[in-house]
Amino acid sequence: MKRLSVLFGALLLSGCGLTPMYAGGGSGSVARGLADVQVAAIEGRAGWLVRNALVDKLGSDKGATSRYRLDVRLDDKLEGFALLSDDTIGRERRTLRARYQLVDTSTGEVVLDATAASDAGIDVVSSDYATIAAEQTALENLSKDVATRIVTGVALRLRGDTRQ
Repeated sequence: MKRLSVLFGALLLSGCGLTPMYAGGGSGSVARGLADVQVAAIEGRAGWLVRNALVDKLGSDKGATSRYRLDVRLDDKLEGFALLSDDTIGRERRTLRARYQLVDTSTGEVVLDATAASDAGIDVVSSDYATIAAEQTALENLSKDVATRIVTGVALRLRGDTRQ
């Protein structure tokens, strides 16, 4: 009885149209498409971090021979929002937002125009060094998170999913 229900469940899932995004591994269409994306330079320290994370996640940075170019503009904000009884800031929020466009280099057509964002809370402590270190660590983590979101959006588009 248990085997019959497992077989029935497998048959139902096979008919639903779900397919793994990275089917075929490194030789699959999505992986090959991601490896064919050149990441343009991004301004600032946050841009450097995001670009490096994107290049790592995409798996290639061929330069002029790439089929697609990824243009990214960042907005990095650091704001204090928790006031203590002595009117000092007790907490900060760092927000990193990216607007990205995937451009077909042969036609110049924008294939994908989307945004990705992430934020982190930072405790402001009495040590300036510790606070600055926490702000920098937050930026590094946010850069990796935003890069992951961008790569996922690009992978969905290259797979043919237009419901972003």
